Amino acid sequence: MRNYTVRKYKAEDYDNWNAFVDKAKNATFLFHRDFMEYHSDRFQDFSLIILDGENWEAVLPANVVGDAIFSHQGLTYGGIVCDEKMKQSIMISVFKSVLQFLESNGIQKLHFKMMPSIYFDFPSDELNYALFLVDAKLTRRDALSVIDNSKPYKISRARRACVRRGQQLGLIIKEEPNFKLFWDEILIPNISEKHNAKPVHTVEEIEKLHRLFPENIRHFNVYYQDKIVAGTTIFISKNVAHPQYVSGQNNKNELGSLDLLYHHLIVDVFPDKRFFDFGISNEQNGQKLNEGLIFWKESFGARTLTQDFYEISTSNYNKLENVLI
Repeated sequence: MRNYTVRKYKAEDYDNWNAFVDKAKNATFLFHRDFMEYHSDRFQDFSLIILDGENWEAVLPANVVGDAIFSHQGLTYGGIVCDEKMKQSIMISVFKSVLQFLESNGIQKLHFKMMPSIYFDFPSDELNYALFLVDAKLTRRDALSVIDNSKPYKISRARRACVRRGQQLGLIIKEEPNFKLFWDEILIPNISEKHNAKPVHTVEEIEKLHRLFPENIRHFNVYYQDKIVAGTTIFISKNVAHPQYVSGQNNKNELGSLDLLYHHLIVDVFPDKRFFDFGISNEQNGQKLNEGLIFWKESFGARTLTQDFYEISTSNYNKLENVLI
């Protein structure tokens, strides 16, 4: 079993980190340092670089809280990022080196928020097998609703009726970077009323991210009689279009605003993406499922893909020592 050098990310690693992420088989623009660092005031970075001599073997986007490491609490998903040359035996050695490094630095727990497989460019479950070997504890499982665009689009009759309603009422969909209008008129009031919370991104943050990643972040508003009634902000990676934010006024069902919007996105805007990821319909750390919400997503033809969360004791690195025979 090979031993790898593990060290923390430094500012001077910026270019090499981004270059590695760009060619990785299991990475998206969320792992670019510009995206990770927009909220650096909220998270203490503890990202790791795994080296074989001078060569970068893998990276781990992460932050630290007390004696625990998370991959990364400010991102939708995470894990050990690697390129297509990664093999199973190498990942076992890489993961062992990471756990040893963390334990030697006083870190007791490592938490992974796994990347759903639809975001991979190549099969990339090497880490999943290594997690099994170290007795990783499954702490949460969310249900994502996903459309596979390589298959025929199967929208339900009820959804088609709602789409036609929106068309007959003359709803207008505009792609425009008018985040502030959507945030102020739709998103913030709805999240405040339903969850007594605020959007994860402030409007200033999402505007900054859009300037940094204009090809990866697009925004669409829906208008009825010249007044905004719904909208969505889409995060776009190589294989997936994912609505990061979506919300409509209380009359969205009467207008068919969200139905028309999603139909437009799936059929007209992102048919070239292999997957359309509606996101989760879970609450309470995956323990509850919003039946009405997932029913609505499934009526567009979406089906379930799970996202797992794990907790690992760093002292369990010794479980990887005698695996290879």
